[in-house]
Amino acid sequence: MSEQQTPGADVVPTASDAPPPAGAPRTDQKTGMQRVLSGSVGRNLGLVVALIVLVIVGAVTAPDTFLSISNTLTILRQASILGVVAVGMTLIITAGGIDLSVGSVLGLASVVATLAAVQDLADQLHWSLMILIALLVGVAAGLINGVVIAYGKVVAFMATLAMLIAARGLAEVLAERRTLQVKDRDFIEFMNLDFIGVDILIWIFAIVAVLGWVVLNRTTFGRRTVAIGGNREAARLAGINVKRHTMWLYAISGLCAGIAAVMFLGRTTAGTSTHGTLLELDAIAAVVVGGTLLAGGRGTIVGTVFGVLIFTTLTNVFVQNNLNSSIQAVVKGVIIVVAVLLQQRFARPTGRGA
Repeated sequence: MSEQQTPGADVVPTASDAPPPAGAPRTDQKTGMQRVLSGSVGRNLGLVVALIVLVIVGAVTAPDTFLSISNTLTILRQASILGVVAVGMTLIITAGGIDLSVGSVLGLASVVATLAAVQDLADQLHWSLMILIALLVGVAAGLINGVVIAYGKVVAFMATLAMLIAARGLAEVLAERRTLQVKDRDFIEFMNLDFIGVDILIWIFAIVAVLGWVVLNRTTFGRRTVAIGGNREAARLAGINVKRHTMWLYAISGLCAGIAAVMFLGRTTAGTSTHGTLLELDAIAAVVVGGTLLAGGRGTIVGTVFGVLIFTTLTNVFVQNNLNSSIQAVVKGVIIVVAVLLQQRFARPTGRGA
């Protein structure tokens, strides 16, 4: 019969259980460089390398045009609208949600802001009324999404899918399937201003990105967003009003869509129900590639900015070389799949990103 250990008997530690001698290095501890590379700096470094590779490819394949200042500004200008929408999407996905409606909300906001009645009123008051109307439409649509999801307990995917369909349909009805031209020249001139040689659209993107970074990384609102994405029930038990917070997150996403609508109006001088078509998919792709976890619990505005720049630069490289857009779509799809696989392999939703 085998010997049995009596209760309370001392257990003799084995060599593997014994603590290391004083001053000996711990083998299970990461070095300083490993900690840096496994954190947000390491993730962003990978994005920087990917962007540099694309720039090198563009410079080699189109040496006469790609590295010119005008083409660089074109890339940034094209990235600006997607970037603004992606900032709002980052907050939503960090909290464990999704917003499929931002493209349609953008189109609806552009149509409402350019309705004849709104433009006539803007002529009497000030052209900034058009901007205000577009922002209010975006916030209102976002609040509807938030209320339905938070208080109606409808799955975010289905609620925002319904808004995607409804907003696009309403925009078509209001515009009567026509393109509504912006008549106010002062508005058009303002939206095409350059500050220090940089287009105002790029400045708007930069301001929104900085504000998004501050909100996510330096405010209680951002910490609560990460907590909700990490563990919704634990966040509720910790005293966070999860429903109200979720509602405001979708309102912010709607606000970003409204800002992007104003940028579209300045860029195209027209409002139409087709503005923003499939923009939500590009925004989600940029956010995921940037390192924000689809499952929630970790978000990175800096990574999102790099994700937007990577996709925009990729598009520019294809255009510069007259390559088939279908191949470009395939490459984008591969990049997204690789990004998601890397998230599943290495990501740990333990806190905020950069």
